[in-house]
Amino acid sequence: MGFDYIEGGYPLSNEKDVAFFEQVRRLSLRHATVAAFGMTRRKGISASNDEGMLALLRSEAEVCTIVGKTWDFHVRDVLRVSLEENLEMIADSVGFVAASGRRVVYDAEHFFDGFLANEQHALATLRAAAAAGAESIALCDTNGGTMPAEVERLVRVAVEAVGPAVSVQVHCHNDCALAVANSLAAVSAGASVVQGTINGIGERCGNADLVSIAACLALKSGGAYSLLTPQSVPRLTELSRYVDDVANLTPNNGAPFVGRSAFAHKGGMHAHAMALAPESYEHLPPDTVGNTRRVLVSELSGKSNIAALTSTHGVVDSEVTKAVLAEVQRREALGYQYEAADASFALVVSKAMRNFTPHFKRIRYQVEVSGYGSIRHGSNTYARSAVDASHMEYERSEATVKLALPGGGYMHEVAEGNGPVAALDAALRKALEPTYPNLQDLHLTDYKVRVVRLPEGGAAGAEGGGAAPLHTVIAGTASAIRVIIDSRDRATAETFSTVGVGTNIIEASWRALVDAFEYKLSRDDAVWAQLEGHEPEAVEAGDVEARFAADWKTGRSVQRPANARHAAAQSAQPQPPPPPFEAREQQQS
Repeated sequence: MGFDYIEGGYPLSNEKDVAFFEQVRRLSLRHATVAAFGMTRRKGISASNDEGMLALLRSEAEVCTIVGKTWDFHVRDVLRVSLEENLEMIADSVGFVAASGRRVVYDAEHFFDGFLANEQHALATLRAAAAAGAESIALCDTNGGTMPAEVERLVRVAVEAVGPAVSVQVHCHNDCALAVANSLAAVSAGASVVQGTINGIGERCGNADLVSIAACLALKSGGAYSLLTPQSVPRLTELSRYVDDVANLTPNNGAPFVGRSAFAHKGGMHAHAMALAPESYEHLPPDTVGNTRRVLVSELSGKSNIAALTSTHGVVDSEVTKAVLAEVQRREALGYQYEAADASFALVVSKAMRNFTPHFKRIRYQVEVSGYGSIRHGSNTYARSAVDASHMEYERSEATVKLALPGGGYMHEVAEGNGPVAALDAALRKALEPTYPNLQDLHLTDYKVRVVRLPEGGAAGAEGGGAAPLHTVIAGTASAIRVIIDSRDRATAETFSTVGVGTNIIEASWRALVDAFEYKLSRDDAVWAQLEGHEPEAVEAGDVEARFAADWKTGRSVQRPANARHAAAQSAQPQPPPPPFEAREQQQS
């Protein structure tokens, strides 16, 4: 990507940081320089005998960052030394490490607060570090409370104080939501290096977000700054999501530049304008940072929103667009919301186009949750560890599902899980993976649930054509349960979301799970069709029976692989066409 420094931690603090420096030496880094972090020597001890100083040298890092006290309040009340000794500690520490052949960055902790409290001593600490051999000095807004105008003013003072031979860096925290703004102000005042983290990850309210800062400097400064590598800025979205994935963090949809909502448009007026001139509601094209435009769908949507969304699914028929809009508005009256459920919306479009073929149908399911409290399971022994009557010593969730498959058979399976939804997911997979092995690539990454209040009469809608209620709300409450499930397809690295609504969390979860499974299988069908050299519509068009009759005629079974990961599997031998799908359900019931 072109980041200049990677600060790897404090090699004296724990074994994990020590191991990092041992392993990073083996990496062939093309551009970045690894830095180790440490503190000035302790009072009363020479730098050469200070274990912290020696740990920095043992790290073998080319650059050592040494943090020292700038605020006289900290010097007197935390270090409990005189101002003169603080200057000696800074000079001794920087000088010892620099004399050992390492490049030194001096971190001036609490610089901005320290300057306002004692300007003379704050600047003296910077000069002491520079005179001792520091090649760069970082001005730290450690408490995150300084305003941008003050940052810009004081950075100019510091740049003048240390002279042109020493570069100035800035290190901002986000306690006032100004870390990015303060970093940009520092750069405009002469700072040449910005310290921060990807996505602003850090203690309290976080650090300066290097993703936003890089985007602003590269794309919003008229080419005044050179940073990263030329191909890096279009990869910022990829970088942001990769770091969240590795750190097991939920991505911030509202993150500037790289969030899923950064280029999302909901209102009908916005969507209409976007179709005519994207720059009317976007400050830059989303692909310049590797992001994509999203047109959201909700009860606020007009034809422009739906037309923009359905066009990505190959819809050109205005009647289909009207049908999708009507269905979305009907379902949102029932508690559905498609802003954060792109995969469920894609299925709505597919059904409106009449080219959706279900890969399975539910006959029934049952979920049982058993809990045992203060009396141990299988005995009359009282558990003294029980806190109270609500304490759960043992819990078991078990789900049973019975499904009909278009190939002519039924699957009846039972599975346990850590909670009722996990048990339901496990039972579904157990029933479907023998037929659709590509479901092994599908992983649930997040689960969200909320109670939604419905308008009067909102539950009176029908699932299809007014034949049956989608769900019936509890009398007098006019509310329902909405579940959103985030999933990741390991085979394609695609992430998507599905939504389900019901009067209870189990039914809502079932509907969201089914959408996730169907979306994955439908996407894989399209890939498989391309690999076989025919158009997906030739297989997917028409009703359920036509789809599977076409499979039989061409010698493919419903167990055929459905993505490139399983494309090497052999096709099954032709079988007689199955009886009608609906007739099988009636016979079973």
